[in-house]
Amino acid sequence: MQDRPTADELLAAVEGFLRDDVMPNIGGSGSFHARVAANALAIVRRELTHEEAHLAAEWDGLAELLGAARRPESRDAERTMLAARTAELCDRIRRGDADDSEFRRQVLQHLRMSIRNNLLVSNPRWIGE
Repeated sequence: MQDRPTADELLAAVEGFLRDDVMPNIGGSGSFHARVAANALAIVRRELTHEEAHLAAEWDGLAELLGAARRPESRDAERTMLAARTAELCDRIRRGDADDSEFRRQVLQHLRMSIRNNLLVSNPRWIGE
């Protein structure tokens, strides 16, 4: 395993190169595509930074809403299980379980947390961070 540079440092270096060196020195669509690439790298960096905490929060929130389940050890299995549990929550919402109850309040709280976490990755400026 390589200690330095870290994945974040490598991504930051390429992002900085695109923003500071490429974008100011080319025009038109090249500059636009460099900006898109730099923004994509920034999103990947934020995803890597927050991924573990966000997956844990999503898992815990769904456990509160749907009941406890054994958390898989692999990241891929966890994502698959989270998708299945989210689909289960969607089914309950469609059935009307969240129309007017304490469950509704819990679902709204979970959705706010999930949306905030997604915005922290995709564009933290939208939530003032």
